[in-house]
Amino acid sequence: MKITSVAISLTVDDVPASAAFLTRHFGFREAMAAEGFASLAREDAVDVIFLRRGNEVLPEGFRDQHAAGVIVAFTVADLEAEYERLRCEGVPITMPLREEPWGERLFQVTDPNGVVIQLVAWATPDER
Repeated sequence: MKITSVAISLTVDDVPASAAFLTRHFGFREAMAAEGFASLAREDAVDVIFLRRGNEVLPEGFRDQHAAGVIVAFTVADLEAEYERLRCEGVPITMPLREEPWGERLFQVTDPNGVVIQLVAWATPDER
């Protein structure tokens, strides 16, 4: 098997709101869109697809579920600069910048549909 691309698909109520959030604040571009569907891309990240809840392309038992319990994590080069940039852009920070005992530095924001976006950097052993 040869995998040619990877995407994460999230079910939300308001597809345009989530798509605009990733486009505006995270540099994604709209690759494809239709009623109840948006596919977003970046050269350096996994593609993100938003599907409106109830969409028939979803398995019947999952159509009305919301993307809950999912964290979309992006590892970034300058975590503190991204924190300040997003804060200055008015993006609500839903988990402030912190460091976990295992060396993960992170913070979280939440899109208009409740999708948690986590930005991460890993502390080197000498930084701990």
